[in-house]
Amino acid sequence: MTSFKIAAALTLGLLASAGQAAISGLIEEKVAREEEQLIINTPIAGIENKLWFDYRIDITEAQKELRSDLNRASDIEDLRDAWEEYARELRKERIHYIKEMAERGYRSGTVSVETSVSLR
Repeated sequence: MTSFKIAAALTLGLLASAGQAAISGLIEEKVAREEEQLIINTPIAGIENKLWFDYRIDITEAQKELRSDLNRASDIEDLRDAWEEYARELRKERIHYIKEMAERGYRSGTVSVETSVSLR
């Protein structure tokens, strides 16, 4: 009876470890998906120059590389690495594009309009 309890405890421990690894994999994907939401979809200041086209090409290449890495992944660690690299690449390319455009005098940003109500 005690050997059964030990085997059951070991099995549960292994399942918990595998579950934790799967959860960790989901974290890297979540971060990458958040980076995808930050992909710049229109050129800064409406300027379609070499920097813009290079940025779009780099994003497309990162997406292709992710698909390739996910197809070749043989374990959870490979999946985590693929998503982590993808997120890092998206972030790096976005920052590079913004900095290069800023050096040329074009700023990236958002505009918000607030209305005020005057009480007389």
